[in-house]
Amino acid sequence: MKAGIFVDASNISMNGGRHMRYDTLLEFASRGGYEAIRLNAYVSYDQEKAAQDQSYRIGHNRFHGRLRDFGYKVIVKETKWYVDEQGIKTGKSNADLDLAVDALLQSKNLDRVVLVTGDGDFVQVVKALQNSGCKVECVAFDNVSGDLRKEVDVYTSGYLIPGLLPQPHDTPSEWGELGSIVRGVIVHHDEEKKFGFFRYLKTTNAKLWITDDRDDDSPYSSAFFYDGDFSERFDFSKIDERNSVFEFTLAEGREGKKKAINFRIIKARY
Repeated sequence: MKAGIFVDASNISMNGGRHMRYDTLLEFASRGGYEAIRLNAYVSYDQEKAAQDQSYRIGHNRFHGRLRDFGYKVIVKETKWYVDEQGIKTGKSNADLDLAVDALLQSKNLDRVVLVTGDGDFVQVVKALQNSGCKVECVAFDNVSGDLRKEVDVYTSGYLIPGLLPQPHDTPSEWGELGSIVRGVIVHHDEEKKFGFFRYLKTTNAKLWITDDRDDDSPYSSAFFYDGDFSERFDFSKIDERNSVFEFTLAEGREGKKKAINFRIIKARY
């Protein structure tokens, strides 16, 4: 089974995924024994700024080099500058058309297409890919189009994928271990008793649909929390629990169960 990854790097960078690890993305797209044979990253580059700012030029060259080291083809879209009637200068670097055309043409040899973007302009592309027989997945962080989420076969928040964003440097443990910082969603909250449970991915495998962590094949685990441990007052009754992402530290609770401490919301949907 073959997979392809198509990354709208500018969109991701501006919407929560600036430090996304492209090697971890490759592992996620390849789960279940898939072979990722197309890895395309569409990046913007401001030649005018590069000529004036050495750190910008060096930083982008290093970024492009890392992508190539991981096996990605880097498609560079140069920023074009326009001046309107009021003299306001605006820069544009849109890779949407290139990404869409490449995905449609290259999908003939693919079984799974992973679009890494939150841009709703790709809804029609998703439909065309599905009509050609591809399973279409989407990974994104913030400002994700609701229509895009509904249209794809699988949507996964990048915040929830283990290791896709780097851990803080002072974190002593790997994702999922005691002391590590992970991200998850609320799967149960008891308003009367003031406690609840977070669910988080402990690993990524082909069975993301097995969400009950009591099943040995489930890639998920859970951690309980007390409302009183929340760092600020929060109205749980108003939140879309399964679509709001929390970050928390895993600690040892009673009877060997994991407890969430130091938790905070990083992405809310009401």
